[in-house]
Amino acid sequence: MTVSHDHSRGLLIAALGGMALTVDIPLIRLADGAPWTILMLRSGTTLLAGLIVWAVWRWWTPSAPKLIPGRAGLAVATLYGLGSIAFITAVFNTTTANLVFILAFNTMFAALLSWLFLRERPRPVTFATMAAMIVGVGIIVGGSIGSGHLFGDLLAATSAFCVASAITISRHSGKDMGFPALIGVILPFLVAVYMVWNTGFQVNAPWWILFNGGVVIPISFFCLPTAPKYISGPEAAMFYLLETVLAPVWVWLVFNEVPSRNTLIGGAILIVALIAHSLWQLHLGRQRRAALAVRHPA
Repeated sequence: MTVSHDHSRGLLIAALGGMALTVDIPLIRLADGAPWTILMLRSGTTLLAGLIVWAVWRWWTPSAPKLIPGRAGLAVATLYGLGSIAFITAVFNTTTANLVFILAFNTMFAALLSWLFLRERPRPVTFATMAAMIVGVGIIVGGSIGSGHLFGDLLAATSAFCVASAITISRHSGKDMGFPALIGVILPFLVAVYMVWNTGFQVNAPWWILFNGGVVIPISFFCLPTAPKYISGPEAAMFYLLETVLAPVWVWLVFNEVPSRNTLIGGAILIVALIAHSLWQLHLGRQRRAALAVRHPA
């Protein structure tokens, strides 16, 4: 009964975090501002929310996690900060569909980096998934050549690589990296403050981005890393796909931004490959747990 309850709790937490993440890009677009102003407001409110949560947690119990756990934590925070700069800039230089489909590639980047640096050789199924995703991203990026979206697509890939690198370092360190993702936004915040100082404050609906940075992003950043405490990694990873699937839908409904044919084809390949790979990992994990149950009966 307890195991079932914990699993249900994990699914609920992951669903909350994944659904919160789906409205990130639409809220950025609704704010209707210059990229640097948007980045300053989004990162500033996220940093403030993270510090408040940490301070309350620290006041409640001295066993609260460190804000920056050593050099590994500093590296993770820096990578999340660089990824945030690339992400916000990509929002204004490519379509939402292109952005979220390419961001989904971070799972394969993480597998590749784990193979290169952690000596965790991917299984043949993972290699096949990587190949399919490369084809999908190639179709999306190929359709952007000459359309003015290529620069934004490359920034989206940079953001995905930064996040994958941060995940790899977190796994290698074995430390609690819950807060570096939130605190890491101090880097884009400082860069954005400098740029806004020179270019001016430009945003027409700041309340949307304040809500995004102060509520939506902290919820998603807290829930998605917490869910694996109760459910398997493959199950938790599948909830990241909610943004890939739903963010273009919200943008289409609100802004009437229809994805191109190449984007739909490449995105479909990415989604099918990721879901199939996640389901395979989930099946493999269940087989392992069943084997352990047989070896060690209660």
